[in-house]
Amino acid sequence: MAISETEVVTQADIGLVGLAVMGQNLVLNMNDHDFTVAVYNRTTSKVDEFLEGPAKGTKVIGCYDLKSFVANLKLPRRIMLMVKAGSVVDSFIEQLLPYLERGDIIIDGGNSLYNDSDRRTHELHKKGILFVGAGVSGGEEGARHGPSIMPGGNYAAWPAVKPIFQAISAQVNNEPCCDWVGNDGAGHYVKMVHNGIEYGDMQLICEAYQLMREGLSMTGDEIQKVFSEWNKGVLNSYLIEITRDILAVKEEDGSLLIDKILDKAGQKGTGKWTGMNALDLGIPLTLIGEAVFARCLSSRKEERVKASAILPKIAVDFSGDKVEMVQAIHDALYASKIISYAQGYMLMREAAETFGWKLNYGGIAMMWRGGCIIRSQFLGDIRTAYERQPDLQNLLLDSFFIEAITKALPGWRKSVGTAVALGIPMPAFSSALSFYDGYRCERLPANLLQAQRDYFGAHTYERIDKPQGQFFHTNWTGRGGDISATNYDV
Repeated sequence: MAISETEVVTQADIGLVGLAVMGQNLVLNMNDHDFTVAVYNRTTSKVDEFLEGPAKGTKVIGCYDLKSFVANLKLPRRIMLMVKAGSVVDSFIEQLLPYLERGDIIIDGGNSLYNDSDRRTHELHKKGILFVGAGVSGGEEGARHGPSIMPGGNYAAWPAVKPIFQAISAQVNNEPCCDWVGNDGAGHYVKMVHNGIEYGDMQLICEAYQLMREGLSMTGDEIQKVFSEWNKGVLNSYLIEITRDILAVKEEDGSLLIDKILDKAGQKGTGKWTGMNALDLGIPLTLIGEAVFARCLSSRKEERVKASAILPKIAVDFSGDKVEMVQAIHDALYASKIISYAQGYMLMREAAETFGWKLNYGGIAMMWRGGCIIRSQFLGDIRTAYERQPDLQNLLLDSFFIEAITKALPGWRKSVGTAVALGIPMPAFSSALSFYDGYRCERLPANLLQAQRDYFGAHTYERIDKPQGQFFHTNWTGRGGDISATNYDV
């Protein structure tokens, strides 16, 4: 149904702005669940295309201007923006405000930076408008049939949006993969961490693939069978499943399509945001950081091709038992995945303390169990860990994950060692193992680092035989002074 500015029928349960693939599929999903949706798109021809195409025969109401769009919504008005993050979101908010009343709700369902959602929540609250920053994961398939939705912002809006969001979200064991995350930018923050973990999971799978393909000289068909088997066990997940499917696709001549795809990876920035925020909060998010950098290195294709012809290669072939090695790679992938999530949860825990959020960590795992890109069997174990101990400091300290890491550790070390010997890059596998070894290490060489800082910059150090909080400076050369640095870093 198309509505012009002169025709107003206040009947829509929710309005959605932005008819790209995610927006269209969310609208159809809402329609399937018996919600009437009004839609608007800046390029109004897309409204007609949608109504005459995918939305034909539905209750969807098409609008060609924002005034009639807003007028078609039931009170309190619920408006979801599915537009490009950044200034475009702010622009639409400004255009909508003249038509809104106190208590109306604006929802940003795009991949916005959590700081922007913080700001919008507070700015709109002052104007009497409730803002929700909702992370939506699952791609176009998830949007159509049930995504993971992570809403945060102004809690006063939650009762009005909860029935719609929980109805259209993915369901696992009759539980919706959607619940209130926290105030202000918490929803988009958790979505950001989700995307960072997604970067890590994808890189880990790629490293397992490369070690089998180049290190063990396995065929694409052989590797496809391995991923098919892995998807039946503890590694069962959406990303393992699609990797299995990708490796089965062949060209007309019988060759693998994967072998024809250029090895330059793109990114949209959420993984980078996660890494940058980890640095700001002082959290060692090493695996996700390496996953981002691996994409950056892949983008330097021409430079790598040149280097490959100049820099020496290791002329070593794998001579061990391939079956045992494949099992070792499986264990390395599982253990590294545990580290990735442990680091992600460390970051969320620190953010909650810094920003004053009360995050339900087990509930977040539940929201990720269905609909989203990182959905996996593994997330049920995370939820159980937080049910056992809600104040769990780190996933690595939970009994289930202690046992899992202990069992996987020999294969993990074997995989990383073999890759090093064969000259195959394993940035995510190896950084995960280094983090594990560092985390379990009672004493690290940071004592020497602190001595170095004090030597060249008088930055002081603490002593193990004195109470923490007392700082000391040594005149290491006898030529320096006794005054320590208090206001600069080197």
